[in-house]
Amino acid sequence: MIRASGTAGFQGQPAPVASSRLIHAVAASLAVAALSLCLIVALTVLSTKATMAMGLPV
Repeated sequence: MIRASGTAGFQGQPAPVASSRLIHAVAASLAVAALSLCLIVALTVLSTKATMAMGLPV
């Protein structure tokens, strides 16, 4: 049996699944989410260091 070329597999042209505008919006929202997560982690670390520097009241 001879398989016809381009009938199965990844040999055809890729079809776009979403518009470029949607892809850019998703990428922008992921960038904002990553930035806010980094900011939250940085604030948590700084506040923990500040709390440890104060010491416990006796």
